[in-house]
Amino acid sequence: MINHKKIIGAGAVALTLMSASVMAAVSPEEAARLNTDLTPLGAERGGNADGSIPKWEGGLRSEYAPFFDDGSLADPFADEQPEFTITAQNYEQYADKLSPGQIALFKRFPETYSMPVYKSHRTATVPDDVQQQTFSNATNTSTVRGGNGLENYTDIGSTPFPIPQAGVEAIWNHIVRYRGGSTKRTIIQATPTANGSFTPVKFQDEFTFSNKVTDFEGDVGNLLFYFKQRVLEPARLAGNVLLVHETIDQVEQPRMAWVYNAGQRRVRRAPQVAYDGPGTSSDGLRTADNFDMYNGAPDRYDWEIVGKKEMYIPYNNYDLYSKEHSYDDIIEAGHIDPQYTRYELHRVWEVVGTLKEGARHIYAKRVMYLDEDTWQASVIDHYDGRGQLWRVGQAYNMHYYPIDTPWYAAETLNDLLSGRYLVLGLQNEEKMGYQFGFQVSSKQYTPSALRREGRR
Repeated sequence: MINHKKIIGAGAVALTLMSASVMAAVSPEEAARLNTDLTPLGAERGGNADGSIPKWEGGLRSEYAPFFDDGSLADPFADEQPEFTITAQNYEQYADKLSPGQIALFKRFPETYSMPVYKSHRTATVPDDVQQQTFSNATNTSTVRGGNGLENYTDIGSTPFPIPQAGVEAIWNHIVRYRGGSTKRTIIQATPTANGSFTPVKFQDEFTFSNKVTDFEGDVGNLLFYFKQRVLEPARLAGNVLLVHETIDQVEQPRMAWVYNAGQRRVRRAPQVAYDGPGTSSDGLRTADNFDMYNGAPDRYDWEIVGKKEMYIPYNNYDLYSKEHSYDDIIEAGHIDPQYTRYELHRVWEVVGTLKEGARHIYAKRVMYLDEDTWQASVIDHYDGRGQLWRVGQAYNMHYYPIDTPWYAAETLNDLLSGRYLVLGLQNEEKMGYQFGFQVSSKQYTPSALRREGRR
């Protein structure tokens, strides 16, 4: 069994946080492992000792997976049944493969919360050119200014540190991981009350890496990606638009954000859209940097790799994504309906972020569990200033196999103190959920374009 108290596998050779201002890339000999015992993104190719985690054999490609005439993805594993289900009555048998936050959910909702565990499938992969770019990054990309910026990271949207040597490098892998280059999606966010009632907030999101706009001229500078989020429903919020220019080094140049308020018909700067600023229409249940599980500048935390471990995480959640289920089916009091979820045993990197002395954030500690095959933060336990476990985030991973893109079907953030939660990313009732590879100019991501976007 993998000892998660010691760093092993995947070629991590140093655990110290960067007291120096620059972390060096790995040697060519170490990078060569990405073509041998490691996958192109740095995971261990081999399975575990008892075979419950299989070896990686290239991931799930479109030619081996079904999809429907409307373009939505069918479940490649629809015929499978859970091998067992973890409940409040038996979770102690599996505690070594659960996070403290997952265990807390069994205790908080002993009658209703469960985790159906299925056979593990290592479906994740990325396009060949992204794999090649990641190989190049391994020997060229490094962090600067205490880990808060990236140097020689020219292939935006590829993994910068497939063989991480420090905690902040692993966090960067999540922040900049491949998500299809450019993506438009129509999704909902819901914050159910204690009795389960909710009003969905419908967003239209656009996410485009800076090198994927149609007028890209060959130099990204310090710009990582563009993000635009328009509120479509409910009527009282419709027309509000958020625009973000995400920078690579947010200490040198902070994130630039603007909002268009449809009621006031004005555009204004939005410096609160960062760190622990309130999440959009979240009823106080998430921070700005809870979006996408974790986003933004990593500078307020000291990050440490604890090691790798085997863990039950949400994976291949095609049923949760299915258009056969309505939002009313999925969203219940306390948590989403477990019958639509799927957990599998996978290896994860455990990375702890501890708030730096003198820094401010409502979360004093974050414990991240990053899926080794995708670098997606799959589970995050959040602790408050008293050291008390507060919120538990889970990403319901799935692989968008037609375009070789790992992402998720939804993400949830459960507040253990209030018993409420937020679910974000569901698209079951939308005609067009995710659109990948759409063409857009950088001119559509300017503050002056917001008024036009905000018309109801």
